Amino acid sequence: MAQKLRIIKKYPNRRLYDTEISSYITLEEVRQLVLDGESFEVRDAKSGEDLTRSVLLQIISEHEEKGQPMLSPQLLSQIIRFYGDSLQGFMGPYLERSLQVFLDQQQQFRAQLNSLMGQTPWSMLNELTERNLDAWKTMQRGFLDAAAQTAPNKTRKG
Repeated sequence: MAQKLRIIKKYPNRRLYDTEISSYITLEEVRQLVLDGESFEVRDAKSGEDLTRSVLLQIISEHEEKGQPMLSPQLLSQIIRFYGDSLQGFMGPYLERSLQVFLDQQQQFRAQLNSLMGQTPWSMLNELTERNLDAWKTMQRGFLDAAAQTAPNKTRKG
């Protein structure tokens, strides 16, 4: 059964209204929807414009300001450099696949850690690291091959 798309309306006063529970919610509650795997969209209450990305970016921004950030200034600078580049269209899907590979490996590591079966955690970690490295190399090779086929005469602006 397909999960119903939850609609959250954003009003001019920046308040968020969850139409499913008929109540105002906070950004932290939107974050919890993400953690819970809920499907939702944030829409401008007046125009109906999709504001989901900007709200998710706002949540990331707030969490980057607290504690230890995940996104270094160098990483953010590299991402910014891809905007307007001929390979911009490849970057989003590449990052999504990279993160999915990481999450899959993390889940596999946790499963293996729960059933050690005579192996030490270090040997399992080494084996997992080698497989993860192979997967990264394969994915990068595919990305570079696809980029070369799409834009053979274009070079990235420096």
